[in-house]
Amino acid sequence: MKLLAFETSTEACSVAVWSDGVMHERFELAPRRHAELALPWAEQMLAEAGIAKSSLDAIAVGRGPGAFTGVRLAIAMAQGIALALDRPIVPVSTLAALAMQANAPRVLAAIDARMGEVYAAAYACENGDVRLLDRERVEPPQAVALSGDDRDWHGIGTGFGALDGALQATLGGRFVAIDATALPHAADVARLAAKAFARGESIAPEFAEPAYLRDNVALTLAEQQAARRR
Repeated sequence: MKLLAFETSTEACSVAVWSDGVMHERFELAPRRHAELALPWAEQMLAEAGIAKSSLDAIAVGRGPGAFTGVRLAIAMAQGIALALDRPIVPVSTLAALAMQANAPRVLAAIDARMGEVYAAAYACENGDVRLLDRERVEPPQAVALSGDDRDWHGIGTGFGALDGALQATLGGRFVAIDATALPHAADVARLAAKAFARGESIAPEFAEPAYLRDNVALTLAEQQAARRR
């Protein structure tokens, strides 16, 4: 199985190629440079892996949630390549890809969503795959809740550092470890996509959609200023 994967939902830009279990990835903190870097990196990764575009089985993409422009860019790049090659797309949750890094049975993945909120979701991780336990959400960190009373959770993502660590303050007693600096990688998007593709979960390019979670992506200037004052 051969996959090309994009993940540009955060300030990190990441491209990966999965070739029968062998991973090639490039990852860099590159705010506002995703459009400049991602496609050239894809060419480089394919060349390094010795894979022609025509040999790809599918295009994997981190479909969000995350920054509006980054999520939209990743979907657009994946659709363009998939349509040109007549290949399917395998969309992967950015939060699920982030949860993969924790390598723990119970994980809460959270990304700073700005405007006083975080994107968050709880996962069970096992056998190199992740399973969503509740739902993806965008809400103030003080509103994020975990089911049950277990205290063996692992936290991962910039959502734990947002708003002066409000999420840690709210749920910190439930965690055995927290990494508040982790960002999603295309390599984890590719790993999850490989399993999804094997299960037959790919889709036609025209059906790929970004996951914004917010009903109103663009806020008025007054709304943005109000959010910053919270």
